Amino acid sequence: MQHNKILIRQLGLQPYEPVSQAMHEFTDARDEDTLDEIWLVEHHPVFTQGQAGKAEHVLVPGDIPVIQSDRGGQVTYHGPGQQVMYVLLDLKRRKLGVRELVTLLEQTVVNTLAEYSIESHPAPTPLASMSANAKSALWDCGSVKVVLSTVWRLISPWISHRFCVSTPAAMPVWR
Repeated sequence: MQHNKILIRQLGLQPYEPVSQAMHEFTDARDEDTLDEIWLVEHHPVFTQGQAGKAEHVLVPGDIPVIQSDRGGQVTYHGPGQQVMYVLLDLKRRKLGVRELVTLLEQTVVNTLAEYSIESHPAPTPLASMSANAKSALWDCGSVKVVLSTVWRLISPWISHRFCVSTPAAMPVWR
């Protein structure tokens, strides 16, 4: 098995819960021969509420479902037009620490946006150097918003990471 390869899956527009469940199942079934994967997906409109989330954090959900999640943080909106990238890596096999991975993801965001002539910079305090209580960093790149966040799996030793790239048109719920 070639462990330096990463399988990239483009899942398109999907409901949040089946993707979250599939990610948990993938992680739980991993062994030393499992290829690392990156999942690219957009979700149907949904609010996910992390471990620190409270009902009062979702002001007016309307018809948008609110789903409890095992990630850190409070409330996150996902919807069409927002590209979510779930990074499912065996960090030990890749000889990467969490901070190194997050730094690589931050640089990936900068490089990718540069390909589209969008200048971006990580948050003033990069996620890799934030305290354990700070779980995400928001970049404002003019017309594009980028959130890089750590998703702590509380029921296993695995840590997953994701980032989302959104344009204002993809976020009408926040207007």
